[in-house]
Amino acid sequence: MPSLDFEAEKTQFREFHTSSHQLLEDAKDSFIALINALLIHAGSIDISKIDGRVKDREECIKKFNLKYRTDLESSSTPYTIRDHITDLIGLRVVCLYEDDIEKIEQCLSEHFMVVERTDKISQIENTEGSFGYKGLHLDLCLNETRKALPEYSKYSEYRFEVQIRTIIQDSWSVLDHKIKYKKSIPTRLKRRINTLAALFELADREFREIRDSTVQEIEKEEISEEELQKETDESQSQPIEDKFKYSSLNAFSFLKIANHFFNGFEFEAHKVDGFTQEIIDMKPDISRGKFNFYMRENISKVKRYQAWFEKANPNDKLNPYTLIRHCLYLGDSEIFANILTNVAKESFGQWLSENG
Repeated sequence: MPSLDFEAEKTQFREFHTSSHQLLEDAKDSFIALINALLIHAGSIDISKIDGRVKDREECIKKFNLKYRTDLESSSTPYTIRDHITDLIGLRVVCLYEDDIEKIEQCLSEHFMVVERTDKISQIENTEGSFGYKGLHLDLCLNETRKALPEYSKYSEYRFEVQIRTIIQDSWSVLDHKIKYKKSIPTRLKRRINTLAALFELADREFREIRDSTVQEIEKEEISEEELQKETDESQSQPIEDKFKYSSLNAFSFLKIANHFFNGFEFEAHKVDGFTQEIIDMKPDISRGKFNFYMRENISKVKRYQAWFEKANPNDKLNPYTLIRHCLYLGDSEIFANILTNVAKESFGQWLSENG
C-alpha cells in the first residue's frame, strides 16, 4: 500500500528489487531481442547497437528522493517508489543517422504501448543557450496482444524506457555526463561546451548529407541495359583519342554491373571501394563498358571453372569477387597478371588448357 513513510517505502522497494532482480534481467534481455528482431524486419534502418540494463537499486531510491519525494510529501500524496521509476529497465537503441530515429519510433509505436514520450532533441533545439545530449526517450510496455503470448506474459507488468540516439548523440551523452559542475561553471566554459555540442550536431547532419549524396552518386550511374551494351560494344573499337567520352569505372558503376552478374549477393561498400581501386590501379583508363565487356565475355567460362574447382575442392568456394578476378585475368592476362595469386593462376591455366 502507498504511504508517506519514506523509510518504509525504501525497505519495500529494496525487497521488491532484490526478489525480482533475475526476472527484471530476463525481461530486459527479452525486450532487447524483441526490439532487435522488429527493427531488422522493418528494414532500411541502420542500427549500431541495442543494449540495456536494470537500474541499480540504490540509484532508483536516490532518483526518487531527488525528483519526486518532496512534491509528493508536500501535497500529502501517498506513494510507492516503484511507481515512479519508469526506467527500472532501460534500453538504448543507437542508430547511424538522425532520420532513423523517427523510423525507429514509428516501428516501436506499432508494436508497443507508448506510455510517455520525451523528445530531448526538440527540448535542446528550442532552448537558447542550453547544452546537453539529444535523443528520444520512450516509456513503453507490452501491448495486449503480446502480453497474451506465453513467452511474454511473465513480463506483462513491466514498463521500460527506450532511449533512441544516433552514434554522435550517444558519444556526446557519454562526454556530457563527464562534465562536472555544469550548473556552476563560468559562462566562458559554458560557451565552449555549447560550441562543442554544435560541432557534434554538425557532424550528425553531415553524415546524413554524405549518405544522401552517396545515394545521388549511385543514381547518376543509372543506365539502361541497352545503353550499357552499346557502350560495351563501342569500347572495343574505341580510338585512344576518344577514350574520354566513355564513363570511367568507379565503385558505383562497378556495383551496378556486378549486381547484374551476381544478383542477390550483398556487395559491402568498403569492399567494393577497395576492389574497384585495385582494378583501376592495374588499368587506369578502364571504362565501365570495358569492365562490362570483360564480364560479359568471360563469366560463362569462369562459372564452368568454378563448378569444376568447387567439386574438386569441396571445402573451398569461389566468391563473386574471385570470379570477377578470373574474368579480368581471362580478358587480359598481361594487364591483370597480378589480380590472381600464382596458385590460382596455375590452377586456372591448367583447367583452361584441358577445357579450352
